[in-house]
Amino acid sequence: MSTAPKSIITPDEYLRLERKSEVRSQYFRGEMFAITGASRAHNVICANVLSSVHRQFDDRPTEVYQSDMRVKVRASGLYTYPDVVATCDSPQFEDQEVDTLLNPQAIVEVLSESTEAYDRGDKFGHYRNIESLKDFILISQDKARVERFSRQDDGQWLMWSTEDLDDVLAIPSIDCELSISDIYSRIEFEEAEPETG
Repeated sequence: MSTAPKSIITPDEYLRLERKSEVRSQYFRGEMFAITGASRAHNVICANVLSSVHRQFDDRPTEVYQSDMRVKVRASGLYTYPDVVATCDSPQFEDQEVDTLLNPQAIVEVLSESTEAYDRGDKFGHYRNIESLKDFILISQDKARVERFSRQDDGQWLMWSTEDLDDVLAIPSIDCELSISDIYSRIEFEEAEPETG
């Protein structure tokens, strides 16, 4: 039994199809990958982060976008949609459509069971190739846990993490601070089952 060969498309074809589609898709190495819907917790956390960051950008030339702003990783050719992305530099876009950001400084991904391994692994590997990116933040949605990876002057990435709702997440690249309790506002976590034995 034979299988049909995969249809390979160019980045230009992807962008043309994507801009007409009602379903968002990522693109890598000639293939499009549909993005599935997100949970309530995921959407609430993204909205909390976006609003907390946005409030700190009054009278500053910084822009923040939630999930509908496509980002291109020029070094690898990946087109993807971070959950939240921000830049304080003049935003650079791939073309006149102004829908594909090239120079993010901070990216936030809210982890789900189905995407966590990819977000931590291959996706972060792609993101590390974006020269402008200084802060990469991972936020769990099923427990209070926030991790920030910050690019140092020598190119190494330094990790900071917390599980304390009283902590504050600093995002130096965009000069913002978010309280962990604000990130998880309106989120209730399931009680952990007590261990027996």
